[in-house]
Amino acid sequence: MLKKKKTEVYALSQHISMSAHKARRIIDQIRGRSYEETLMVLELMPYRACYPIFKLIYSAAANASYNMGSNETNLIISKVEVNEGTTVKKLKPRARGRSYPIKRPTCHISIVVKDISLGEYIDRDYLAWLKKSRWKNKYKDMIYMDSSGGVWDKK
Repeated sequence: MLKKKKTEVYALSQHISMSAHKARRIIDQIRGRSYEETLMVLELMPYRACYPIFKLIYSAAANASYNMGSNETNLIISKVEVNEGTTVKKLKPRARGRSYPIKRPTCHISIVVKDISLGEYIDRDYLAWLKKSRWKNKYKDMIYMDSSGGVWDKK
């Protein structure tokens, strides 16, 4: 078995004071892009959620350069995840001694940055298992049916 090189580094930010839905709107735009392109996109977007995400991507790149010694031009955003955090609940005083609840949502964002210049080694045992596997031939003899009810074979 060959030893795999570590090619991914992550950064995590918790309890960011914004809803997860607003953060996902930004995250969907940057997933799979290169590091430099991501920074340009985040600088030009007019949303408030861009700044914490910008800082987090910058931190992930700093982790990659410190831990693996990788160059920032070779980094891509491989995985980004936004989860809901705890909701901060406060009470606002209202008229006649009553109170009104205020809910401030938070979110947790994790970003995984991958260095594409580092070659990944593939496990030889896994390749041997893949060759023996019959999964790739499982759907070879399927019969398809079209909308008019006619049956035709896969070409």
